[in-house]
Amino acid sequence: MEPIRVAVTGAAGAIGYALVPRIACGAVFGPDRPVILQLLELTPVLSALEGVRMELEDCAPSTLAGIECTDKAEEAFDRAQAIFLVGAKPRGKGQERKDLIRDNAGIFKVQGKAINDAASRDARVIVVGNPCNTNCLIAMSHAPNIPAANWSAMVRLDQNRAKAQLANKTSRPVSDVKKMAIWGNHSATQYPSVQHATIGGRAVRDVVTDKEWLDESFIKTVQQRGKAIIDARGASSATSAANAAIDHMREWFLGTPNGDWSSIGVPSDGFYDVPEGLVCGVPTVCRGDGTYDIIRDLELDDFGRPLFAKTVKELEEERDAVRDLLGS
Repeated sequence: MEPIRVAVTGAAGAIGYALVPRIACGAVFGPDRPVILQLLELTPVLSALEGVRMELEDCAPSTLAGIECTDKAEEAFDRAQAIFLVGAKPRGKGQERKDLIRDNAGIFKVQGKAINDAASRDARVIVVGNPCNTNCLIAMSHAPNIPAANWSAMVRLDQNRAKAQLANKTSRPVSDVKKMAIWGNHSATQYPSVQHATIGGRAVRDVVTDKEWLDESFIKTVQQRGKAIIDARGASSATSAANAAIDHMREWFLGTPNGDWSSIGVPSDGFYDVPEGLVCGVPTVCRGDGTYDIIRDLELDDFGRPLFAKTVKELEEERDAVRDLLGS
């Protein structure tokens, strides 16, 4: 079988370090699909990236068909068919989110252009580096050769967090939780909705009768989980973020499990009255051929509509903050 070329930026960082061994070992594209890893890092970090390369070799995975390490974006994205945009400038102490967005805009503008010039025309791109929705919008705007439907932002981490909270609350396995939807931005405004979710085939609100917990504590816990992890371990999410990126890309390529949804940040075509072009989290079903179907016939209830409107407004504000940096 022909190897699939997989590009990963920020590959020597904490998320990249957790991510690339699992890609190499078949966790994304399956145990029979060989992969060629094309790893990108900043020039000063190339020595650390060389250490990552050596460790990957020492894992001796049967699916690893090659490793290429570089500090040049065009080389990393050359003929890439699956792209994980992980590397991004982290938010500094006391830094406003709007300033972080502009700091990262230059990175994703350059990477978008490199993807446009070098990657496979059918490449699938997931943006992990935060703020991922707007970083995705920026990169996508500079890559007209790559279809909009091939770009995505990672809200899967929020979906996984929400499923885990519901499973813990009910002492049920996570596999019992289905159709957990994440709407909007991967930020503290996101709306993790249980309106259509089920636990063991029953509506969540029929299983969890604690309305205050569902409407307040649950939502706040999911929205603030990243901050809670930073407070607890002194560093941001790495293992769980890498795992979510794997879940996201695996289902995009291999399909959403039957009876479930994949929450993905995707470019709006006007769905749910979201302004066209904004990269917004919505529930989807991945077909297993690198395409997905947005679940379009849902109607948010009176509780959910204002929460969704709030997160969409934030996405609009982020877009406006970098409008001058967007491609035509």
